[in-house]
Amino acid sequence: MTDIAATPRPSEAVRALDRSLAEDLERLRTEGLLRPLRVLETPQGHDVGIGGRRLINLSSNNYLGLNTHPRLIQASVEGARQWGAGTGAVRTIAGTQTVHELLEERLAAFKHTEAALSFQSGYTVNVGVLAALLEEGDVVVSDRLNHASIIDGIRLTKADRILYEHRDLDDAERALSEARGKGYRRVLLVTDGVFSMDGDVAPLPGLVERAEHYGAAVMVDDAHATGVLGDHGRGTTDHFGLHGRVALNIGTLSKAVGVVGGYVAASRTVRDHLIHRARPFLFSSSHPPGVVLACVAAIDILEGDAGQELIDRLWTNTRHFKAGLEGLGFDTGASETPITPVMCGEAETAMRLSDMLVERGVFAQGIGYPTVPRGRARVRTIVTATHTREELDRALEAFADAGRRLGLLR
Repeated sequence: MTDIAATPRPSEAVRALDRSLAEDLERLRTEGLLRPLRVLETPQGHDVGIGGRRLINLSSNNYLGLNTHPRLIQASVEGARQWGAGTGAVRTIAGTQTVHELLEERLAAFKHTEAALSFQSGYTVNVGVLAALLEEGDVVVSDRLNHASIIDGIRLTKADRILYEHRDLDDAERALSEARGKGYRRVLLVTDGVFSMDGDVAPLPGLVERAEHYGAAVMVDDAHATGVLGDHGRGTTDHFGLHGRVALNIGTLSKAVGVVGGYVAASRTVRDHLIHRARPFLFSSSHPPGVVLACVAAIDILEGDAGQELIDRLWTNTRHFKAGLEGLGFDTGASETPITPVMCGEAETAMRLSDMLVERGVFAQGIGYPTVPRGRARVRTIVTATHTREELDRALEAFADAGRRLGLLR
């Protein structure tokens, strides 16, 4: 442990920076947006230990509980034992092992595409893919509420951008028509499959139809749809029967898959291009072998009967909990998936509700600006396949009591 007494005295420049940042933090505090990190003292599960207490966990993206599945843990341990703890290199130099190729072959087969390429996270795959595929003279057409990683990826390109109103097919067509009229070389329409803050689903059939009409390719970020929608959790492209019509299927390995990483499933041409152009792929060391083989084990489970059973249980729990919240009188927005927001309006109210839920044995985080627009703060809940009915009913009781005390319920 570091000896604080031995820490050198900071220079005036360092102190000046700290004072400036402290002013920013104070503004967050006055807006009710300054939140401490919640430190989990247990594995991520349907309940977790925080501050010496067990809380029902409604804050995790661990939809199917695979992160603690014995097959994934065994694969991780055996991978490290056989292949080492890390790879020591980027993929293009000496960091590609047979296990990395195996994972990408399995991802491509799972997503029904020619090829796939893995990245270090869901964030880096969006940033890397967009920056690599779009250049000056290209344009991206993007849903206004797309994930921050998509927004940041677009910012890193020299391409133009045209936004369309959230899930609005007519406005998407307006944007596509505008793009085509300006004669761009590449036109790429980008959308989340499931939107992470509201839990609503992109109108993908209509978007694909309009994109095809105007000669645009489609990219779908299925971070919150993989393992949730489609046959055995193959995502929104599968859910809507659009295989072969979506150019880029983006996903994460850190949510329903239960491990960490991101991937793009697409054509071999796209894969080859990204290997040579995607900066996160080129300049980050490859995944440790234990991580890779745990992901392969997760795909094994998803493709089998046990995976579909977990997905079915996830949706049974989701329907029960969502109906309970709505029956109490909470506003759950436009949610169609296990992501169910409890709308609170102002950030201070959302954070207070979150704190009151913790007091009542439920871990559900408040979400405010800039993650969501001002005035649209909420407590975001995610039900998993591993929650018991008794846990969900206790959570509903906690919401009812806290909601009444805050005036969110009549």
